[in-house]
Amino acid sequence: MSLRLLLGPMRVPFLILAPACAAVGIATAFWQTRSLNGWHVLLVLLGALFAHISTNAFNEYFDFRSGLDARTRPTPFSGGSGTLPANPSLERYALWLSIITLLLTAGIGIYFIWQAGWGLLPLGLLGLLLVVSYTVWWTYDPIRCLIAPGLGFGILMVMGSHFALSGHYSLIAFAASLVPTFLVSNLLLLNQFPDVEADQSIGRRHFPITIGRQASSRLYGLLLILAYATITISTLTGLFPWTSLLALLTAIPAWQAYRLAARHAESIPELLPAMGLNVIVTVGTPFLLALGFFLATVMGLH
Repeated sequence: MSLRLLLGPMRVPFLILAPACAAVGIATAFWQTRSLNGWHVLLVLLGALFAHISTNAFNEYFDFRSGLDARTRPTPFSGGSGTLPANPSLERYALWLSIITLLLTAGIGIYFIWQAGWGLLPLGLLGLLLVVSYTVWWTYDPIRCLIAPGLGFGILMVMGSHFALSGHYSLIAFAASLVPTFLVSNLLLLNQFPDVEADQSIGRRHFPITIGRQASSRLYGLLLILAYATITISTLTGLFPWTSLLALLTAIPAWQAYRLAARHAESIPELLPAMGLNVIVTVGTPFLLALGFFLATVMGLH
């Protein structure tokens, strides 16, 4: 069996999102402690990556089992990898992949609970529950469906990374976690536009289904505003170092993505450029925010 098929359920092209979000928590921990354990940083990144792979593989498995894959027209940014519909024999492989990577995530979490403290346990348990239940529970209510992606990649991943490396939670890490929270929820929101009819046919309920694509494009714009407002306000109030304003560099492609989404909400082929820009914004903004914290620490801007 080819490596391409084995990697399919992982959705490898999208895995850059996990280290981008974890980097924010790593950077805030560095900012507050002024030191990092390289081995622990590697484990944090691996834990984030395994959690993302597990989420993707569970999603591939459950979407195939529900029949959703047969009704979905994939785009480069949505609709799954197409691996299982083309190779049904890989169904059990996808399930085992999701379980094994979930256990690896849990193992890394247990190590950090031992190293950093029990305060990480509630957050870790919620994260594991979210990975397993996202496709089968969160996607059947519009509010839960909107919150879940940002919660997982934002608050849970950033705060978890920060605690694992510093041994405590902080307001700075929480505020920083809101940026990927808003952006990753937005990523999934826009990626739901092409799947409205297919998702509705199996009972899913997200905002593009319940309020329509056009109204959802306005919600998309609101979440973008919240992400950039968080960066701006946190910097102006002194919570973030001024170098964190580097993250505002993605505001231009974000504005372009919103304009395209608002203009072409009902035309999926014309919406694709907005979806591409949305990926750039969602990945690039956390990386730049993390870079801002790293630069501030190295420059001694405390």
